[in-house]
Amino acid sequence: MVFGWFRHRRRRRVAQREFPAAWQHALAQNFGHWAFLTVDERQRLEDLVQILVEEKAWHGCGGLAMTDEIRVSIAAQAALLILEIDHDYYDNVDSILVYPSGYLLPRGAVEAGIVTEEEVAVQGSAHHHGGPVILSWDSVRGGGRNARDGKNVVYHEFAHKLDMLDGMVDGTPELDGSAEFQAWIGVMTSEYEALCEAARRGRKSLLDKYGATNVGEFFAVATEVFFEKPVQLRSRHASMYEVLREFYGQDPAARMATR
Repeated sequence: MVFGWFRHRRRRRVAQREFPAAWQHALAQNFGHWAFLTVDERQRLEDLVQILVEEKAWHGCGGLAMTDEIRVSIAAQAALLILEIDHDYYDNVDSILVYPSGYLLPRGAVEAGIVTEEEVAVQGSAHHHGGPVILSWDSVRGGGRNARDGKNVVYHEFAHKLDMLDGMVDGTPELDGSAEFQAWIGVMTSEYEALCEAARRGRKSLLDKYGATNVGEFFAVATEVFFEKPVQLRSRHASMYEVLREFYGQDPAARMATR
């Protein structure tokens, strides 16, 4: 109780600091969704950015020198996801590791009963419990600047972290009550199965076929499209748009429809 009070007071003090001009420049340059936010939303997002930058351990890897531009650009994109939901500032993220570009991630493979380890090139990954989020700066910057291409590695990996809050990666984040849960399960299961079928048949879909890998990846991919191609998602997958809008408490289609 006492620890929580001190943490809340410290966070309030951090949020009250003046937001540096260089950080504002980083948002304008590397966070394309910034242009769609209201003045109030921008202020609240700046507060979140300051706290995330302050609280998380930030590490440059593979020769990358960590800078405020990198911290702020990542923090802003992660903050957008929690702008309107109950949260504890991604309490299950202790550290954020950033490589200059794609990096190799060990992954087990089984062939003819023999287990082997191989390295797979990836742009981002999120690890269980308090484990790190690992990102490629090239992908962060490119995805952040283009707010309409449907791909954003920060949204993707931090959606995984929201999914992990209940201890599982099952494509279902913590929801508010049984009615929201039942609506989510019904809609998202149907949409996941439809994407799997489209991927199997080689048909194009608004959602990247990587979302057919498993239900956890489906939620992360759906989150990318919800924020980056919301008008198309609302038009083609209205029920999925609605359950995501209910969860995130945001209506990005309304934000972006006239821009």
